[in-house]
Amino acid sequence: MTANDGADARRPVNPYLLLTLTMVLWGCAFSSSKSMVAEVPHSVAALIRFGGAALALLAVLTVLGRGKPATVAPGAARRAAAAGVLGVFAYNGFFFWGLSLAPSLDAGILIPVMSPVLTSAYLLVRGRDRASRQRLAGLGLGVCGAVVFFVGAGGGAGGGGTRLAGDALFLLSAVCWAAFTLAGPRVMAGIEPLRATTYATCAGALLLGLLAVPDLPDVRWSTLPVGVWLNAVYLAVGAAAVANLFYYRAVAAVGPAAASLMMFTVPVVNTACGTLLLGEAFGILQGAGAMVLLSGAVLAVISAARRRPALGIDEGPRPRRVPMGRRHSRRRR
Repeated sequence: MTANDGADARRPVNPYLLLTLTMVLWGCAFSSSKSMVAEVPHSVAALIRFGGAALALLAVLTVLGRGKPATVAPGAARRAAAAGVLGVFAYNGFFFWGLSLAPSLDAGILIPVMSPVLTSAYLLVRGRDRASRQRLAGLGLGVCGAVVFFVGAGGGAGGGGTRLAGDALFLLSAVCWAAFTLAGPRVMAGIEPLRATTYATCAGALLLGLLAVPDLPDVRWSTLPVGVWLNAVYLAVGAAAVANLFYYRAVAAVGPAAASLMMFTVPVVNTACGTLLLGEAFGILQGAGAMVLLSGAVLAVISAARRRPALGIDEGPRPRRVPMGRRHSRRRR
C-alpha cells in the first residue's frame, strides 16, 4: 500500500453524495412509515423507528469508539440532545400523527419543500442573507402554493377535515425540521457527527417512548406480519440512523442552506413510492398547489445558491465586518 493509497483512504466522502443517499432513504421512508402506521398506533410507530435507531447508533458508537477517548467540547452533548428534542421528538411526533390522518404523498410534499422555504425565510428575516427579487418572488410563490395545497386537501382526492388536519401536522413537522437544520452547524461544533447523531436520537427516542406508553398495551405484537418487522428495521437503521448520520456530516460540511437544496429530491422519490406502492393520489387542485409550491421553493433557494455557492450562512458566529465609515467614527471616539 503506497502513501497515495493511504491518502485516498482518508479522503472524506463527498457531502453531496451523502445528501443524495439521505434524500433517497428519506423519500422511501414516507410510504414505509405510512404502512407502519396502518399496523400500530402512530406513537408506537415513531418509537419503533427511533428506538431502533437509537439502539443501532449506540451499538455502532460502542464498537467504533472502543479504546478511543471521546472528543466532546463542553456543552456539545447538551446541544446535541436538545437538537434531538426538536429534530427527532417534536418532528416525528407531528409527522407520525399526521400520517395517521393524511396520505404519505402530502407529507412528502409539505415537509421537504416547506422546510427550505422556512429556512430561507428565517435567514432573510434575521438579516443573515440578503433578499433579491427572484428570491422574494420564490418565497411568495411558495406561500401561495401552500395555500392552494391546503385548500385542495380539504376538497377532492379523499380530502376533508381529516386530511387537512394531517397536512397541518406535516407543516408543523416542516417548522421543526427547518429549525433543526439551522441549528445543525452549532450542534456539530466540538463533537463528532456519529456521537452527535447518537445523542440527538437517544434524547428524541426517550421522549417518544414516554409519548407511546399509553398506546403500547393496545399493540398485539405476536400477530404483526413479518413485513412490519422488516419495515421497522429499514426505518430504524436506514431511514433514521444511517440517514441522520449522513445528514449531520453533510450539514457540518456545506451548511444548512446548501443541505436544504437537496430536500427537493425527496418529493420525487416519495411520489413514486406513494403512488406505486400505496396507490395514493393528489386531487387536481392539490397537485397544482404542489407544483406552485415546489417551483417557488426551488426559485427561492436556487437564487441564494447562485449568489453564495457555499451557502454557509448559519455556520456559527463569525467576526462582523465593520464599514469603513464606522471604523473611522469609532477611532474618533
